[in-house]
Amino acid sequence: MTIAAGDRVPAATVFKMGDDGGPEPVSTEDFFRGRRVVVFGLPGAFTRTCSARHLPGFVAQADAILARGVDEIACVSVNDAMVMTAWGMAHDAPGKVTMLSDGNCDLTDAMGLASDMSAKGYGRRSKRYAMIVDDGTVTHFAPETAPGLDVSSAEKVLEALG
Repeated sequence: MTIAAGDRVPAATVFKMGDDGGPEPVSTEDFFRGRRVVVFGLPGAFTRTCSARHLPGFVAQADAILARGVDEIACVSVNDAMVMTAWGMAHDAPGKVTMLSDGNCDLTDAMGLASDMSAKGYGRRSKRYAMIVDDGTVTHFAPETAPGLDVSSAEKVLEALG
């Protein structure tokens, strides 16, 4: 079943680059506890729409999003932490968007958002979405139902934040 507004973010472990230069586990329970977080998920780092519009939109709108009572903006993809870090650096994301690796697809699977893109040689990936999470509970969920970027853009998240 796909996650929806009103659901809790499932318990899972994702990764980010640690201070020692290696992947550091991040518990979703700890990451979302007591905070308001905007999360957007996408098929992959360095891919067309993800690199041309999705991540750059959130980097460009980071200040406006954070000004609306958001504690953190996070990008989740089924890539490893090193790739997510390099991709974030290529798009000036550090300090604006936290790059989270769901390399094992654990969180994406638990949210019902995995997509089999094996026919294109991509393997298992995430569907494209954005959500607002308040203290671990999804308060806004915007999954893309067609290719491209519409309901999960930074601009649409800003509208949802009011």
